[in-house]
Amino acid sequence: MKYVYPVIFTQLHDDKDTVLIEVPDLEILTEGFGMADAVYMARDAIGSKGVSLEDAGKDIPIPSEYGSIDMTAGAFAKEGTGCVSLVDIDFTEYRRRADNKTVRRNVTIPNWLNQEAEKAHINVSRVLQEALMVKLNVSR
Repeated sequence: MKYVYPVIFTQLHDDKDTVLIEVPDLEILTEGFGMADAVYMARDAIGSKGVSLEDAGKDIPIPSEYGSIDMTAGAFAKEGTGCVSLVDIDFTEYRRRADNKTVRRNVTIPNWLNQEAEKAHINVSRVLQEALMVKLNVSR
């Protein structure tokens, strides 16, 4: 699922080049240092929030129209110079990169095959993961 969210970036013009970030559609507040880091932090926060919502069985909010965002009503409107920009996110790709927790699955293979794998020092879990990625046509 790919989305593009309007994001309010507010530059503080301080020594650290702090940029305050607000994603109104997802109720996200975060910060970055420099605009490149701020965009990265916004995308990461959006991805994390979306994956958390999915895991909780909730819908990910549809992005607002770019023109509907009023940066003067933003949480950081009085803190510095603000602008609205768009940040894209592919939630499927984000989950693939970020959600690397392992899950235990029991599989059944013939004893003779298991013995051959052990003799060859083959990691059966790794082979299964690689085969599933090929079968599903996905990559890490």
